[in-house]
Amino acid sequence: QERVVECGGGSVHSGGSLRLSCLASGFLTRRYHVNWYREFPSKERQMIASISNLGGNIRYADSVKDRFRIERDDENNVVYLQMTKLSPEDTALYICHATPASQGVDHWGRGTQVTVSP
Repeated sequence: QERVVECGGGSVHSGGSLRLSCLASGFLTRRYHVNWYREFPSKERQMIASISNLGGNIRYADSVKDRFRIERDDENNVVYLQMTKLSPEDTALYICHATPASQGVDHWGRGTQVTVSP
């Protein structure tokens, strides 16, 4: 069964760090572009980081640039989101999305919750 599962979320204080993982099973991440989204309690969803299937194209939302870093480890079929200098405004459900570079179907995870307290 093809799917992605996120893990690594949790509760931290302002200024803290977390590393999220997007674990893929049933398909090869090297054939997919991967995006990280976050969904706020208001249900607003924001794309915050993306990495192309070969890793050559990386983009960040302005709100996380210079604080978050997306990395891929295709040998282990995982994509990471390293988050630093977290603030309460980063509190959200973080969701992984894999979209095929050529053939295939999109995969969405269920998300991992990140809560940042003052």
